[in-house]
Amino acid sequence: MDYILECVEKSVIEFENEIESKIRKNNLQYLRENAIIIPSKIAGAADQDMFYDIKMENATIIRKAARELITDAKAIQMHGFKDIEYLDLLRIEVDAFRILFAEWVKTFNRKYYITDRWEGLFNPLGINYDEKDPDDTYLLI
Repeated sequence: MDYILECVEKSVIEFENEIESKIRKNNLQYLRENAIIIPSKIAGAADQDMFYDIKMENATIIRKAARELITDAKAIQMHGFKDIEYLDLLRIEVDAFRILFAEWVKTFNRKYYITDRWEGLFNPLGINYDEKDPDDTYLLI
């Protein structure tokens, strides 16, 4: 990612106005941020003793960051970046990562969780956010 960012930053692109230049800068910043988010959230979810719901929350953030990498790569290309083979390589690698990621998420232990009381989004299948759990001993916020 560092190399792609460096190439885009060094490329000469004629912008029609200052707004397009700012959009490109924002796209580069988002690429940089998402490239950092992915490994940090993987590390955060890699702990085998972590609860399913927390792992799924991290997985959701990873998925979002990976999808945004592709979105921002498309935006950079639309704004005139010509060396698209680098962006194509990024797309290929993100797609390969997607398959590994999906297999990794399948390994999450669905039996080891704390009920997600907000909306149930990160609960294992069949667990509702409003079900009483006798093991709930923490303070609900």
